[in-house]
Amino acid sequence: MTHILAIDQGTTSSRAILFDDKMAVAHVAQQEFTQIYPQSGWVEHDVEEIWDSVVAVVKDVVAKVDDIAAIGITNQRETTIVWDRATGKPIHNAIVWQDRRTAAFCEELKAEGVEDEITQRTGLLADPYFSATKVRYILQTVEGAQEKADAGQLMFGTVDSFLIWRMTGGIRHVTDATNAARTMLYNIRDGVWDQTICDRLGIPMSMLPEVLDCAADFGTTDMFGPKLPILGVAGDQQAATIGQACFEPGMLKSTYGTGCFALLNTGDELVTSQNRLLGTIAYQLDGKTTYALEGSIFIAGAVVQWLRDGLGIIAKAADTHPLAEKADPSVELYLVPAFTGLGAPYWDAEARGAIFGLTRNAGPAEFARAALESVGFQTRDLLEAMHADWSGAAEGTLRVDGGMSASDWAMQFLSDIIGAPVDRPKVLETTALGAAWLAGMRAGVYPQQNEFAATWALERQFTPNMDSDTQTRRYSGWKDAIARTRSPNR
Repeated sequence: MTHILAIDQGTTSSRAILFDDKMAVAHVAQQEFTQIYPQSGWVEHDVEEIWDSVVAVVKDVVAKVDDIAAIGITNQRETTIVWDRATGKPIHNAIVWQDRRTAAFCEELKAEGVEDEITQRTGLLADPYFSATKVRYILQTVEGAQEKADAGQLMFGTVDSFLIWRMTGGIRHVTDATNAARTMLYNIRDGVWDQTICDRLGIPMSMLPEVLDCAADFGTTDMFGPKLPILGVAGDQQAATIGQACFEPGMLKSTYGTGCFALLNTGDELVTSQNRLLGTIAYQLDGKTTYALEGSIFIAGAVVQWLRDGLGIIAKAADTHPLAEKADPSVELYLVPAFTGLGAPYWDAEARGAIFGLTRNAGPAEFARAALESVGFQTRDLLEAMHADWSGAAEGTLRVDGGMSASDWAMQFLSDIIGAPVDRPKVLETTALGAAWLAGMRAGVYPQQNEFAATWALERQFTPNMDSDTQTRRYSGWKDAIARTRSPNR
């Protein structure tokens, strides 16, 4: 058995990727699904549509080969599903990580002075981003849900947990440490679900899945033919960290998908941020936890989708790059894409998007350039906070991946504005690769950690060529735009 199946269940699409015994991509299938926006700042997914999309893409690729050794799963994190234990049916749409509907309750938690305790236990902030307040919302708004939960009739899981439960025929209710760490319910110091936080939010412990290492026995499935073991699970950003082989403290990666997520490996040290970054679990192998500092940007690739679907100024994402090159250099637009609030290091749930610097010369090309630049500016915000938080975050190379990393223009601007080299690997499917390696390593198909790290290969390095005065002026303009965008209470 020489192939590994990676299921990459993302925010806008589900993909199945088959990797061969050399960890090269052999086959890929992808299917988009509906984004549901009930109100401004609310984002939902139809759970059954997610499930159907996963089944469809997996069936597509497993038909290509007959020698699959194991399955690895990576998933959009924090997205919250609550389902009935007896019927297996979700009781509400999945509430997506981008959703901000619980912002008012999070403000209540802060006013009560419990955010510091939440950070101490979970590494996270009291923010709508995380799963905990989404679970509470579902229990409080779906008729009879709280009573059913208290009676042990409901189950909670992030997307990985729900997929495994379905794939194993309802036998395994499990997750991995990286996904658990993003719920705001998991004590990442002690490695247990936190009773105090669960009690405060009215979430019965009976709803919660068992937490395993990233490479572990998550169960078996016979849905796609012969029985296949599920041997690897990691949230998408942690899977990308693994796929980028960021195994040494101080190594840093940034993934550009729907959002942007930068993770800095801090080894066995859980760093408490003074700049509103998140302490989290990078990965957990053989019972040993490796921590990270994380900065989360809500809108990265999604700003390009907005150019396409909202404004209609591009037909496809790839059009952004050549359009940006045509922009008038004398027009310096700043686009703050706070469509669902601002993430790290601001954590302003009430902020909304804004554009500054408009002139009569501003048109589609200038909008495209500002959209790509916004991702570079936001990344610099994260890196500056990381350097301020941890002395181990020495100035160094940033490893990048995700769809937007394919844009030479965007990556060159990123290097220019952060003033550091940006390394793009030969294998851009690093999120799926991370999940595949976890499962393949556990199955004995792929090498152990050090040998795997040695296989990482550079496709292109981008080095800064913007002069320091321009860099300072442009970043100062961005900070001014951010200040003007912040909500009044911030």
